[in-house]
Amino acid sequence: MTKPSHDAPSEGAQTADTPEDKADLASAARKSASKGVWMGTAVGIGSAAIVAALLYANKKRG
Repeated sequence: MTKPSHDAPSEGAQTADTPEDKADLASAARKSASKGVWMGTAVGIGSAAIVAALLYANKKRG
């Protein structure tokens, strides 16, 4: 399978050829991944709190 030419980088496009650039890209990827983990954790905790509050409210009425 070949890559379509319209997706190919333009002439003179910069790539991460130096080790410093690759390290910068790797650290940026780690930072963005950890932000996603924290966001997922916050959403999970918030969802659990909502469910617990609803269960408590239903138990208190009955």
